[in-house]
Amino acid sequence: MPLYVVATPIGNLQDMTPRAREVLAACDAVVAEDTRYTGQLLKHLGIGKKPFHSLPAYDEAHRADPIVERLAQGASFALVTDAGTPAISDPGAALVRRAVERGVGVVPVPGASAAIAAVSVSGFAQPRFHFAGFLPRKTQARSDLLAELRTLRAQLVFYESPHRLAATLRDLVAALGDRAAVVARELTKLHEELARGTLGELAARFARDVRGEIVVVVEGAAKAEAEDAPDLESNVRERLARGERPKDIAQALSASHAKRDVYQLALKLKKP
Repeated sequence: MPLYVVATPIGNLQDMTPRAREVLAACDAVVAEDTRYTGQLLKHLGIGKKPFHSLPAYDEAHRADPIVERLAQGASFALVTDAGTPAISDPGAALVRRAVERGVGVVPVPGASAAIAAVSVSGFAQPRFHFAGFLPRKTQARSDLLAELRTLRAQLVFYESPHRLAATLRDLVAALGDRAAVVARELTKLHEELARGTLGELAARFARDVRGEIVVVVEGAAKAEAEDAPDLESNVRERLARGERPKDIAQALSASHAKRDVYQLALKLKKP
């Protein structure tokens, strides 16, 4: 029997699909990120008590194998997270991977996704988007990832926690330039908010404490920026080799590139 990957509402319970409810009612057991939260959802849907398997993010790797073994023996399980689609910056990816490796069928039961919902209302011209999820917490890893994303001609989509939102917005300004962006907070919920502006404006707006689930959508790189990036790095490397200081390089190239971006790149390239 298969593993059903079931999307659940990200806020408004009316977004639960009839098919998702049918799968949850019919399956042998439910694999949940938080069994207490999912138990309340099943109660709301009028589904009687179900056997649960807990799959928290911190212990997914350890708990996946016994679940896959049950699936291989013929059980049908529904995988859910607290809100949205499992395995999308939520627990479930490791379980799905091991089920596939074992030859167990995996069936998507699609529905709500905060990332897709935010992109659908961003209003940006780029038809493509790149989902980056949560940025790394370590400074160097975060810097490296943002450097990779800077030249993508696609909308950039990030998840972020409320207490780190302002710092992340400032990091995005430093790495990407002051681009247009949308902060989508508490999507489909009572206090839903879509804040639009440049990254710098949004960093100032959300300098205060905020609450809720957050998606940040950033406009992709302009054509010239994407095409010029390799030339810019080469130029900066050459200037550093001649002994120029990062501050002077940033000033020299400020007519064609954001001064802060050039300065940060020069500092990165100067590191031994």
